[in-house]
Amino acid sequence: MARTAAPPAPLACSYLHPGGGRGGLLGWVLTTDHKRIALLYLYSILGFVAVGVALGLLMRLELIAPGRTIVGASTYNALFTLHGVIMIFLFIIPGIPAIFGNFILPLQIGARDVAFPRLNLLSWHCYIAGAILAVTALFTGGGPPDTGWTFYAPYSIRTTTNVTLAVFAAFVLGFSSILTGLNFIVTIHRLRARGMGWFRLPLFVWSLYSTAWIQLLATPILAITLLLVMMERLFGLGLFDPARGGDPLLYQHLFWIYSHPAVYIMILPAMGVVSEILPTFARRTIFGYKAIAFSSMAIALFGYLVWGHHMFTSGMSDTSRWIFSLLTFLVAIPSAVKVFNWTATLYKGSIDASPPLLFVFAFVFLFMIGGLTGLMQGALSVNVHVHDTAFVVGHFHYVMFGGAGFGLMAALLYWFPKIFGRLYPRRPVYIALGVLFAGFNLLYFPMLVLGWMGQPRRYYDYLPQFQTGHLISTIGSWVLLVGLLILTVTLMRAARRGPWAPPDPWGGTTLEWRTASPPPVENFAVEPAVTGRPYDYGALGRGAAAPEGR
Repeated sequence: MARTAAPPAPLACSYLHPGGGRGGLLGWVLTTDHKRIALLYLYSILGFVAVGVALGLLMRLELIAPGRTIVGASTYNALFTLHGVIMIFLFIIPGIPAIFGNFILPLQIGARDVAFPRLNLLSWHCYIAGAILAVTALFTGGGPPDTGWTFYAPYSIRTTTNVTLAVFAAFVLGFSSILTGLNFIVTIHRLRARGMGWFRLPLFVWSLYSTAWIQLLATPILAITLLLVMMERLFGLGLFDPARGGDPLLYQHLFWIYSHPAVYIMILPAMGVVSEILPTFARRTIFGYKAIAFSSMAIALFGYLVWGHHMFTSGMSDTSRWIFSLLTFLVAIPSAVKVFNWTATLYKGSIDASPPLLFVFAFVFLFMIGGLTGLMQGALSVNVHVHDTAFVVGHFHYVMFGGAGFGLMAALLYWFPKIFGRLYPRRPVYIALGVLFAGFNLLYFPMLVLGWMGQPRRYYDYLPQFQTGHLISTIGSWVLLVGLLILTVTLMRAARRGPWAPPDPWGGTTLEWRTASPPPVENFAVEPAVTGRPYDYGALGRGAAAPEGR
């Protein structure tokens, strides 16, 4: 049960009201405080999520019945392209690392800020610049891009829509991701508190560390690929266009060499969130700490090697097919290790069914469906049947929204008292979770069935035999929207008028709970010293960190 408290004395000198320096809007957009930059990301990302959700609702309305309902075919193509670009590049990829990585990482390792504060601010400016370019692409040139978020060649080279600017927007957004990953790696290596060895790092830090290496090493491949698409459109180089002697399969290889590791940029931080929340609300030391830490690195490593399963039907040798199929099954092993250890952590725990934990349970359930349907696609015989069907859409959303999306919501509920210094009411959050869970499964599970029946993805129209599934899916989108609205309104009200939060409302043991809520500008009044491993619940906080002496 969360403990209430009187308004904290240091609130006036928290990062929200630092005193001195620039004030107002300028004080925010030019800040180098990692906590304020995290909030800039939070508000920006939530704004784009609202746009992405609206586009998704329009798509579902169009598909509620066969034939045209609200938009035509070309408009529908633009809708799913914009929905994909916004939700992938502006929400899921930056989401947890940019928001909670920025805010929580320095606190968890006992640092006063990230290693490069100005570079951190530049990463947010790159994010905003890329977002502005993406929005500009809607209203300039030949109209909204209609290629899908993958920008597949040769169509992306030949279409007269404004693909060039949209591709450049993704190129700029890639720099934001690279700078964030570089900053996190250096911060973790160089700014850990006294006594914090590698195996005293919180597991959320391990997840961000493995994610940062993917951001740093894989994102440049996408940047180069998108640059080549721009040059192809502007100068007709002939790299990917078969009419000029190019190879469209080369584009697919280059795109998926980044974009499959990008799946782990999306999901690994959410797994780190789960590894933080479970021991806190089970009041148990995490089961298999080293196994979870090493599995994060293993997922990052294997993630570079499995891109070929996206291309089983595109044309590759039989040897390549079975090798990529085997690697796809192998990458599931470290994910299974995590799920096993999370389950074992709950065994004989003193479980507190608080909202963050229930969102974690929803995450695990939905992610397991997404993971199992992913293994089905890793099998060659099944992949040929379901490739480019609605089954892939259902699988992808179970992993991304059911995984990374619910993970982000769990993280927000868990660290909400630390970020805003306020507590939220539980009852409406429980209601929101029930509505979200029901709406999510109503929306996406029918897609798995429709895809198995042969419904192609990205189609503007469909045969009457698929109407029942599409109708259920569209109704599910409305239910899901209601759940999102309930959760959003509840947290917005709590951030403004909720009761004051104590430094450690959940009884956590990692370092972010050893400072005020919200934290002061430089995080800690006294530099913390770590004397034991995280997640020691034998006595609250015992061995986790030396007290600050206040």
